[in-house]
Amino acid sequence: MQQERGRMGGPNPESEEVRLLARIAAGDRVAFEALYRAYFPRLSRFIGRMARNAALIEEVVNDTMLVVWQKAASFDGSCKVSTWVFAIAYRKTLKGLKASDEPVESDASLYEDDSGNQPEQTMKRQQLQQTVAEALDQLPPAQRAVMVLTYYHDMAYNDIADVVECPLNTVKTRMFHARHRLKDLLWNERESSQ
Repeated sequence: MQQERGRMGGPNPESEEVRLLARIAAGDRVAFEALYRAYFPRLSRFIGRMARNAALIEEVVNDTMLVVWQKAASFDGSCKVSTWVFAIAYRKTLKGLKASDEPVESDASLYEDDSGNQPEQTMKRQQLQQTVAEALDQLPPAQRAVMVLTYYHDMAYNDIADVVECPLNTVKTRMFHARHRLKDLLWNERESSQ
């Protein structure tokens, strides 16, 4: 019973997601809707950080969740539900990026939270978000995925390795190179704006 409880003594969200998947595998549309609502914002942010194309983001989220609906019975519990879902989304995003020949744009407004800030602070934060988003856009997709999953979705390297289907050391190497590349890009941006 201890493993069924979360940090605060409440139900463990992971075990709830496993139960939802079992119900989805049995054809329960209500369970699917619950999982869809829980994952839609997270997947949108993740895919948005990689794709920057609203139509592609929506298409990939829906394609990902369709796979979840169709393949729920194949979830074997060898990883977290979130790792399994994000792995599907990652592969669908890469496939969508390869098929898309449209230029990608950064839409930082999708990720903003203007609650209670002064206009100057809001503007500075938006500029910083835009600068970081543009720097992330310049990373190769594999490095960008590692950065986004780490910093925007708080995933551990082991889970990221499962999502992107590569060894743990490859994730660490991608992160190393991504950090150095981002540092250079952001430094160059800072130097050019002064």
